[in-house]
Amino acid sequence: MSFTRRKFVLGMGTVIFFTGSASSLLANTRQEKEVRYAMIHDESRCNGCNICARACRKTNHVPAQGSRLSIAHIPVTDNDNETQYHFFRQSCQHCEDAPCIDVCPTGASWRDEQGIVRVEKSQCIGCSYCIGACPYQVRYLNPVTKVADKCDFCAESRLAKGFPPICVSA
Repeated sequence: MSFTRRKFVLGMGTVIFFTGSASSLLANTRQEKEVRYAMIHDESRCNGCNICARACRKTNHVPAQGSRLSIAHIPVTDNDNETQYHFFRQSCQHCEDAPCIDVCPTGASWRDEQGIVRVEKSQCIGCSYCIGACPYQVRYLNPVTKVADKCDFCAESRLAKGFPPICVSA
């Protein structure tokens, strides 16, 4: 039995055709079921007013000693007349391989089906392991509730009701 170039191309075309069809069917099925959230902060549009951070603090009842969201003012120029700044959003990045989830001894830190890294307050023992493990240093121990807290895209207060996070709406 000889194997010709024609048979090879025909065979590969068949494999690619059926693999491509199956992949697109699976992709369409997956697309309908999964919603994954991500936060994009356009630094060129931010003027550093902190309205988003204040709205977050109020909506999520964040005490003065904590912060789910802050805007860092990074000086770009420093001359005698005026200092210009870049504004950088500091909040949870909802890491794909979140170290805070890995180090949590109780499983209180977890990722939901939309990709949001969350904290189950009833399971958190306030050990602060997740705070130390966070590469972005955006978790804090709530001094009132004694549990770890962080940005969760307002998952319960807004996303569940069909609204965007308060920082986006502010």
